[in-house]
Amino acid sequence: MHGFANPKRFLTIARPLTPALLVLGSLLLFGSLAYGLFAAPAERLQGETVRILFVHVPAAWLGMAGWSVIAMASIAEIVWRHPLAAIAGRAAAVPGAMFTAICLATGSLWGRPAWGTWWEWDGRLTSMLVLLFLYFGYIALAGATAREGVSSRISAIFGIVGVINVPVIHYSVLWWYSIHQPPSLSMGKSAMAPEFLWPLLAATLGFSLIFSAVVLMRMRALLADAQAEARLRRKALDSDRRPTQGEW
Repeated sequence: MHGFANPKRFLTIARPLTPALLVLGSLLLFGSLAYGLFAAPAERLQGETVRILFVHVPAAWLGMAGWSVIAMASIAEIVWRHPLAAIAGRAAAVPGAMFTAICLATGSLWGRPAWGTWWEWDGRLTSMLVLLFLYFGYIALAGATAREGVSSRISAIFGIVGVINVPVIHYSVLWWYSIHQPPSLSMGKSAMAPEFLWPLLAATLGFSLIFSAVVLMRMRALLADAQAEARLRRKALDSDRRPTQGEW
């Protein structure tokens, strides 16, 4: 892991990897969504509204995966003091929040015809909303610590504590009464018909590759900003140390 601690070494890998992930993810996503939205059959009970599945489920997965990335980056920062860990956490926060918001929006659109309501304060929906607020808090906290030059370990602790909500989201439909259906996919098992399962897996993989590309792009941008700020600080220090004409 420390092999990527050098920003130059990281950039030599991230530069060619970013467009490759973006192109491959876009192709997978275009194909799976084209099939899911236009060619997949209507579901027996939910009819045409089941097509939201191909966006809603990947968005839910990436909302939780995004915070898992933040938690792993936070552990790497606190335990191993990895120099790129804080940047990785900040880079994953915005796309993670975006997918969480997409999950909530598509879930509301799906819930109206399926449950007869736009929103219900049950365990799964509420814990997912809590995740969105956690993202907002982390983004604000990480941005403030970066601006003020405060230790990023503060936001790292927040990232580790917040990961408690991820298993709560996953198991909420099993722990409490919920109008949300239980998981259709588990380890080695699927209650989903193949005509929905395979395009869903392809869409999830496509969204995940695009998510990874966005995280790499944001890491590169944050690194460039940090390097530019470091150069400005060095110039300011050099100008302060340079003697004035009267001191000659």
